[in-house]
Amino acid sequence: MSEAMLDTRVERAPASTSTGGKRVLVEVRNLKKYFPIRSGIIIQREVAAVKAVDGVSFDVYEGETLGLVGETGCGKSTTGRTILQLYRATSGSVKFEGQELTTLKGEALRKMRRKMQMVFQDPYASLNPRMSVGRIVAEPLVVHNIGTRKEREERVAELLELVGLNP
Repeated sequence: MSEAMLDTRVERAPASTSTGGKRVLVEVRNLKKYFPIRSGIIIQREVAAVKAVDGVSFDVYEGETLGLVGETGCGKSTTGRTILQLYRATSGSVKFEGQELTTLKGEALRKMRRKMQMVFQDPYASLNPRMSVGRIVAEPLVVHNIGTRKEREERVAELLELVGLNP
């Protein structure tokens, strides 16, 4: 069974609401993601839709981690990808630190994604056996153009030491 987890440990910034002293970091309301089924060779038309995610709502508060658990094919990964806007929602609302993600595009969305990630429990889905651990840890820094090469190397070494690995 593959399980996706949404890691909400982020740099602190103003969030939209507070309950019991904890700020809401992620607000998902009635999230839906449908994939169209098309028919026809020359003229394709939508004949049905696969309801991969249908009406998901939850809040994640500061300091919490949400784990999505369920059977294979139940929509865990699709939920995560839709929250991150890797898939665009069919409908619903996704707010991160009070910012509506479903309307973000381009550079604004890219900057917001620096603060979010999906963590897959299945290592075969997460790790590339052809890459060293150092390269895997550095990859988000490279993708988001964070720091110089030397600064990235130093940060990766620091992170590896932090979890007890020899850089």
